[in-house]
Amino acid sequence: MRPVPSPRLSRRGFLGVLGGAAAVAGLAGCGALGLDTPAGQTGETLTSAVPLPAPYRVPLPIPAVAAPTGTVDGADLYEITQRATDVEILPGLRTTIWGYDGTFPGPTFETRSGRPVVVRHTNRLPVPTVAHLHGGHTPADSDGWPLDLVLPVGDTSDWAHAHNGVAMVGDLAAGMREHRYPMTQRAATLWYHDHRMDFTGPSMYRGLVGLHIVRDDAEDALGLPAGDRELPLMICDRAFAADGSFAYPSLDRTLRTVPGVEDHWMPGVLGDVVLVNGAPWPVHDVDAARYRLRIVNAANARRFVLALRVPGGPDLPFTQIGSDGGLLGAPQQLATVETAPGERFDVVVDFAAVPVGTEVTLVNTLGTGSTADVMRFRVVRAATDDSRVPDRLADDVAPLVPGPVLREFVFRRGDVAPSHRGWTINDLAFDPQTSIADVPLGQVETWRFRTDVHHPVHVHLDHFQVLARGGREPRPSDAGWKDTVDVLPAEIVDVAVRFTQYAGRYVFHCHNLEHEDMAMMATIRTI
Repeated sequence: MRPVPSPRLSRRGFLGVLGGAAAVAGLAGCGALGLDTPAGQTGETLTSAVPLPAPYRVPLPIPAVAAPTGTVDGADLYEITQRATDVEILPGLRTTIWGYDGTFPGPTFETRSGRPVVVRHTNRLPVPTVAHLHGGHTPADSDGWPLDLVLPVGDTSDWAHAHNGVAMVGDLAAGMREHRYPMTQRAATLWYHDHRMDFTGPSMYRGLVGLHIVRDDAEDALGLPAGDRELPLMICDRAFAADGSFAYPSLDRTLRTVPGVEDHWMPGVLGDVVLVNGAPWPVHDVDAARYRLRIVNAANARRFVLALRVPGGPDLPFTQIGSDGGLLGAPQQLATVETAPGERFDVVVDFAAVPVGTEVTLVNTLGTGSTADVMRFRVVRAATDDSRVPDRLADDVAPLVPGPVLREFVFRRGDVAPSHRGWTINDLAFDPQTSIADVPLGQVETWRFRTDVHHPVHVHLDHFQVLARGGREPRPSDAGWKDTVDVLPAEIVDVAVRFTQYAGRYVFHCHNLEHEDMAMMATIRTI
């Protein structure tokens, strides 16, 4: 069953309005470009071909924690098998997922800063894969270079395909690859996902995502909510075909050779079902106490503005304690959490602020209809609470001071081949062979990102700090160490970048996955 498009702008119209986007200044949003996408989004909605269930009926699943199976050269060894599994996501329907260890999301890694890890990935899927630890401070050969494919077990096919007219082959591994993560980084909420060139969007959409939490002694000593009061919330959206399968508008439904999506969804794919930890609009019983919520936006293209609604009362605030790269220097209170694909927000919510029996609903104020709902918390019991949020969280968030080097990167629609339009950086399509920037290790630089529409920009290897938006102060949600920054339409964002320790070849790209797959990625070298 093919997905049902919303009656939106045609591809020809879309390309036409974006063709002149570089000349447009001061745009308030995508509507100013003539791009008729939902408010606050760059993407088009897939409508499910099945009746959607009522929200807040399914318990919130908590992903299993991965256990090491041994050691390798003093590092903890984990073994993960990527495989297809039939699961029930929508009640009464079976959906085939591609999952790490056959689950969606995959198992959560809980590792310690300073203790190295080896993750051995075995591929039993019908297509090649590439595993990337998003937010990991990782040597280049373990980062998940988009062409370093792990071939399916027993498959001897020639998997080279033409990327922008050129046949590309990287380091091919037969059935299995080991990724070595030194874990020389602070405690943080990371996540891992597929990163195969040109096919990241559909592979992640089918389920190849999971959490990786790094812990350290300094964070453990703070007294933050822990145990059952620490909840991972991996939020994404999907649409479903009539047979219960994931609906995704790939040009090649086998994901073997032809990349890209049907014309209508080139801005990005938005689903009409919101999933949290793989469950539709779940519900979770909580104590009247503080809870730590590790929020991950794992959507292909959807941005969320999250709020905690209390019937008959004011919204509950979020106390943000961390971002992509770990703890902030000090906590800050947010009325809402505005998050783009790839971003993480580490927050504390005090459910003792409402009476027992209250149902607190996490909503998406950017959504309409089914996408306005996310999940619900039921405050079911009084409880003691010895957790706290100290006034000072971390001392290693001192501002980076950039030197004289400023590099500008323009993210916009453009030509990626003589007969094909896509998404570009500095009017260039992704070229694995050519570095757009050679950056000396240890050098602090200013990188300026300019956009036409929404582009969440993700940089591999090291975290950065947001310096300014349009020459003004960053937003409160830009605080701390980031690896993904939400750049709004026609906006200029300056970030301070410093790469350390590992020389090699890496990428940065838009984390709207349909943009990434259609060439909005660039190669950099750390030297």
